[in-house]
Amino acid sequence: MPREVRFLLLMENYRYTEEMEVRDYECDLSGIVNNANYLHYLEHARHKFLNAVGISFVDWVAQGVHMVVVRIELDFLNSLRSGDRFVVGVNTERISRLRFGLLQDMYRLPDHHAILKAKVIATVINEEGRPVLPKTLESLLTD
Repeated sequence: MPREVRFLLLMENYRYTEEMEVRDYECDLSGIVNNANYLHYLEHARHKFLNAVGISFVDWVAQGVHMVVVRIELDFLNSLRSGDRFVVGVNTERISRLRFGLLQDMYRLPDHHAILKAKVIATVINEEGRPVLPKTLESLLTD
């Protein structure tokens, strides 16, 4: 099976994908993306995913509800450089009764080289500061 077809099949396994491009100012003196910027890419893809499934951070904050990250695990596999295009795939998993994981993989385009793998563990805190799992989020973890 051709590499392009394998990649397209792989992308179908994600709940959401987001394409982006590296900007010059995100690179360090070595000409590669600064490690901290990968966190921004992942966060942007998570927010776009949640918006796509009807979860609005703006609405949640107005209700006193906040999604918080409790842990991030990153495996850096390759580097991105200025002008590189890439895609971030997002999946979800239940971690515990009140915690969930967002599994994110990043691939450079058009050659499909794996750039990083991430596991973001998060929870939601209500206005009393207690962890909760809103129904809209619960439904993402049961599919």
